[in-house]
Amino acid sequence: MKKLFSYFENLVDPYVAYPEENVPPKTLWRFILGYSQPFKRVFWVAGLFSIVVATVEIALIFYMGWIVDVLSGDPSRVWAEHGTTLIVLAVFIVFLRPLLHIVDVMLINQTILPNFGTLIRWRAHSHVMRQSVGWFENDFAGRIANRIMQTPPAAGEAVFQVFDALTFALAYVIGAAVLLWGADVRLVLPLIIWLIVYSMLIRWTVARVGPASKAASDARSAVTGRVVDSYTNVHSVKMFAHHGEELSFVREAIERARETFMAEMRIFTLMDLALVTLNGLLIVGVVGWSVFLWMQGEASVGVVAATTALTLRLNAMTAWIMWALTSFFRQLGVVAEGMETIAQPIELVDAQSAKPLLIADGQIEIKALAHSYGRATGGLEGVDLSIAAGQKVGLVGRSGAGKSTLVKLLLRFYDAEGGQILIDGQDIAKVTQDSLRAQIGMVQQESSLLHRSVRENILYGRPDASEEELLHAARQAQALEFINTLADTEGNVGLDARVGERGVKLSGGQRQRITLARVILKNAPVLLLDEATSALDSEVEAAIQDTLYGMMEGKTVIAIAHRLSTIAQMDKIVVLDAGRIVEAGTHAELLAKGGLYAELWARQSGGFLGENA
Repeated sequence: MKKLFSYFENLVDPYVAYPEENVPPKTLWRFILGYSQPFKRVFWVAGLFSIVVATVEIALIFYMGWIVDVLSGDPSRVWAEHGTTLIVLAVFIVFLRPLLHIVDVMLINQTILPNFGTLIRWRAHSHVMRQSVGWFENDFAGRIANRIMQTPPAAGEAVFQVFDALTFALAYVIGAAVLLWGADVRLVLPLIIWLIVYSMLIRWTVARVGPASKAASDARSAVTGRVVDSYTNVHSVKMFAHHGEELSFVREAIERARETFMAEMRIFTLMDLALVTLNGLLIVGVVGWSVFLWMQGEASVGVVAATTALTLRLNAMTAWIMWALTSFFRQLGVVAEGMETIAQPIELVDAQSAKPLLIADGQIEIKALAHSYGRATGGLEGVDLSIAAGQKVGLVGRSGAGKSTLVKLLLRFYDAEGGQILIDGQDIAKVTQDSLRAQIGMVQQESSLLHRSVRENILYGRPDASEEELLHAARQAQALEFINTLADTEGNVGLDARVGERGVKLSGGQRQRITLARVILKNAPVLLLDEATSALDSEVEAAIQDTLYGMMEGKTVIAIAHRLSTIAQMDKIVVLDAGRIVEAGTHAELLAKGGLYAELWARQSGGFLGENA
């Protein structure tokens, strides 16, 4: 049995290679069809078996009526005249019917359901991970994750309803009409009338369920986004004592989700009421008509029994079919909502002829660089800067001067709106993004760690590094001593201890030192430092400074600093103001010039650059 399960479970590989699209289909059906390509043959076979199973059910009702007619005759002649047929019927019911049913169920439960959802989740996650940093900055991480998680099961449920209910139901209704036609053509008339009214009810329901379901799904995603936002920023919530405000903020979204869900459920309640009435008319119409025909001597008892069984079966099925249909369209509504995230085009892509970046020296040339994030003001305006190979450059300026924008453009987190950046003569817009970022090491002011072990976080800099290289990097970053004291709730210690979401279990200084170790291990030829020692205490910072200067040796370095003393020894200091370079030179030259840098230096408080200086 295990081999049988395994056979069906492995008919489709959800991780099969596929051509990645930068612009996914925008329409719902093309979107689902694109994901369904590996399942084409399986879908056809599953549909066929669904029809066969429905046909078998109709045939059983027909034979039940036949048996009633047979038993109405002489009991002594039943076996002699119909024994063979009864044996064949019994063998079919006991052996062949379960075989057809198990194949039908296996295709749906083992092949389609587990693999279809997995394929969508994998490809959707892969697509989202190709989005730019700017794209992620414009949405809630919780809402993105929620859509990645809820869209695959919704799509899987929609496909399940197609083969488990809709195909079966369509075949069943057609078979029922054929059976009634064969018994007496007049019996088809009430069925046709019922079908017309039933179709109108379906159309009314489906037209309302899709939009209502999408509204409810949107509301649920909003709840997830707000809840995750509260959890992610729980330190701020507690620090500002905004517990009540956060509850009110989330309650508003929860109430909106409740209202949209209630509106959706009202549609189903009205549908159920109409369905019960309609099914009563079906039973009276078909069964009553067959009894009337029997009373007129125009139908046998077997026909009455078969039509009664068939009608009662249809009565039981109609609610299931309606629910399946509405569930189908409701799940499509969830998929449509998920498409708002999953089907967004990748705007920041590699050029068609992009080649890997090859760094020989590390010279950086910035020409007429301009970027304002699509706004009228802010960002950078016509920045020209030449950084020689191996040169150490400090970047200084008031808050909003454009320092971070310059670094983001250098990493190609955004495509520059104007100008270009060259590294060793290669335009970074024309090389592959991965090769560009592989050649750049960066230590940010706000160090962020993965919710994994210390070892995995440091090895993120170079996964193939040896244990000795890892320990050396940790030691250089002054991190090994505290790492050896770490332990998590799962019993892991030292390098194997987990650091919590975004490294929350560690102090700011500890996170920063692990980040430094990661960058030391990466050993990239270009180094970006964004206030790299801001989270460290004075004693550790003094020790780390030597490490940083060691890291800089032989590398091209750009260091953003608010604390000007940390970059006083740089080869060149560049001062940005309102998106433009206003001064450039050594520390001594800029002080002697008596310009903005000298003013900032003079006005520092405790070694930090004042925001409003």
